[in-house]
Amino acid sequence: MTKKQRAILAVEALKTLYPEAVCSLTADNPLQLLIATRLSAQCTDARVNMVTPALFARFPDLDAFADATPEQVGEYIRSCGLYKTKAADIVAACRMLRDEYGGEIPDSIEQLTKLPGIGRKTANLMCGDVFGKPAVVADTHCIRITGRIGLTDGSKDPYKVEMQLKKVLPPEESNAFCHRIVHFGRDICTARSPKCDGCPLAAFCKSAPRAR
Repeated sequence: MTKKQRAILAVEALKTLYPEAVCSLTADNPLQLLIATRLSAQCTDARVNMVTPALFARFPDLDAFADATPEQVGEYIRSCGLYKTKAADIVAACRMLRDEYGGEIPDSIEQLTKLPGIGRKTANLMCGDVFGKPAVVADTHCIRITGRIGLTDGSKDPYKVEMQLKKVLPPEESNAFCHRIVHFGRDICTARSPKCDGCPLAAFCKSAPRAR
């Protein structure tokens, strides 16, 4: 079985398991999604979703964030970890969006990654969810599970995993696949004790006991 064939099977199995391919971060607009994704680094999405309602109520738009100080933003995101760095990045990114990008969030990986604190994971999420472009969000769940299944070579490097998955995933399915694999990684293919018995991907997963 080729990696492309295995990828198609994984796409279809996850579609059946999670018909709704939705991002687990709560956001009402692209700016909120950008900020929430920045906050999610080394922090759970559940924690971010607990923090953002008050944050977005206090800073309701781009100008509010751009006019704020990192200390003011930091007060609302203390529980997210590395909050001082994240607060500084959020304020700097919003100022750059206002002053250099005309208040508009760009729609390319190259432009998005010029924003302070925005890496390829966040940029891909924005391109996929906001602009409807093919995107691969290589987060920890994606890296772990695609390596286990056999869609990638087991690399832990997010960029390498992203590039490998772009070669095997149908472009029109890639963004939804990444959302579904996050849910799958939390429910079934967990980091420490994957539930291989009864897993809908076990029949073609290279790491499943029955596939050895």
